Amino acid sequence: MYQKTPWFLKQLKFTGAGADANEIRTERLLLRPLRYRDAKDFYEYAKDEQVARYVLWDAHTSLNQTKAILRSQMMQCRQEGLLTMAITMKETRRMVGTIGLVNRDWDNHTAEVGFSLARAVWGQGLMTEALTAYLRFIFDQNIIHRIEALHDVDNPASGKVMKKAGMKEEGLLKERIYYKMRYASVRLYAAIRDEWLRENAAR
Repeated sequence: MYQKTPWFLKQLKFTGAGADANEIRTERLLLRPLRYRDAKDFYEYAKDEQVARYVLWDAHTSLNQTKAILRSQMMQCRQEGLLTMAITMKETRRMVGTIGLVNRDWDNHTAEVGFSLARAVWGQGLMTEALTAYLRFIFDQNIIHRIEALHDVDNPASGKVMKKAGMKEEGLLKERIYYKMRYASVRLYAAIRDEWLRENAAR
């Protein structure tokens, strides 16, 4: 049945723990809503073929393209409640990635989380830090029951991030996604609200 305003959009709102209710703060990061002025930082890492290798979007080819994509993402956030956030370095406020919900299943209180990170800051544990904080942010509001994440089997580093953030592997989906001119097999990870909050209470 067509639903004009998803229940999720009505109920799930930013209630981050930072001084600004629209922010999530960690030891090294500040997660916040996207802004138009993020375009230059966004383009700097989104034009990297290595960053785009295992995500559904292609490397950006111009700053104007990035601006258009950013504008579209911000509109989707307002209209669909995707809650896509910029991952920024707390000290410099420079945007180094994004994280947000995709493939929402309103009826079953389930959503999929996706993320990307600038290659310049790979290998520092930042994505695990961001994902862990984002999961807690979503689960603390008691709206979403289950959050899923997928990663290409050729990109095990992403799976390690999911596991370190407290998500659990549930299986292999053979040739589940068609992207980059090929069928890719992916591994499914998930976090169940009560279970994740209980097991990660000290984090």
